[in-house]
Amino acid sequence: MNMKKGFALALVLFMVSLAAFAGGQAESAVTVEEEEPLRVGMEMAYPPFEMTDEQGNPSGISVDFAKALGDYLGREVEFVNMAWDGLIPSLRTGKIDVIISSMTITEERKESVDFSEPYAKAYLAMLIAQDSPVEEISDLNDPDRNIAVKKGTTGHVYAQQNLPEANLMVFDKETACVLEVAQGKADAFLYDQMTIFKNWQKHQDTTRVNLKPFQEDLEYWGAALRKDDDELRKEINAFIEEFRADGGFDKLGEKYLAEMKQKFDEMGIPFFFNL
Repeated sequence: MNMKKGFALALVLFMVSLAAFAGGQAESAVTVEEEEPLRVGMEMAYPPFEMTDEQGNPSGISVDFAKALGDYLGREVEFVNMAWDGLIPSLRTGKIDVIISSMTITEERKESVDFSEPYAKAYLAMLIAQDSPVEEISDLNDPDRNIAVKKGTTGHVYAQQNLPEANLMVFDKETACVLEVAQGKADAFLYDQMTIFKNWQKHQDTTRVNLKPFQEDLEYWGAALRKDDDELRKEINAFIEEFRADGGFDKLGEKYLAEMKQKFDEMGIPFFFNL
């Protein structure tokens, strides 16, 4: 073999080795990416959906739901607990990958994020101060009425859009809203039926409850994702369909909401996961 042929052969072998090395690196990179944790953002202040247990570990319906999603995707789940009004900004800036936090799908939110297919539905209800003259939602649209709302929630939005005459008392925490009603400082607190029902059970001496739906449109909950994350959205939609077909939502209801589901059935109120 002459020198030129030897050099050419060596060059070919070098290029083949380099290509194999690059391919191996690419395969390794894909593997690493697939193994990255799924960062799930939620505000763990909404039991039994999003909460922490006695040891401070994430717990609740949404947590179990997110863990099942992680198993489906083959990815470890990393929970990121944060204030409600920080969830969408954190999603948009890439600090988290998805929001699973009992978030209602609204047109306003869809302007900045995408949503999965709905996995639950809910209605707003009223926790009413015992001595307040309020009976129906229309009674709140009055300058003499004070409404407690949690900042950024659909109850807050509903009051702004439909009860312009009332005085809004905006708080960061659900517990603060409940306290205002229990102490008679607010006529009512607008929030989802489950939370209203639970807080009425705790404060039956100082509050009343109206669980009758008053919205024209149902509220649907979905997982929120970045606008450009089409692949993850498709995967989550496929998971939701399979999880429902396998009875996953029924099991969550039995585990966390058995008593409440029975009460809702007795009152003729649709349950959360019956879409």
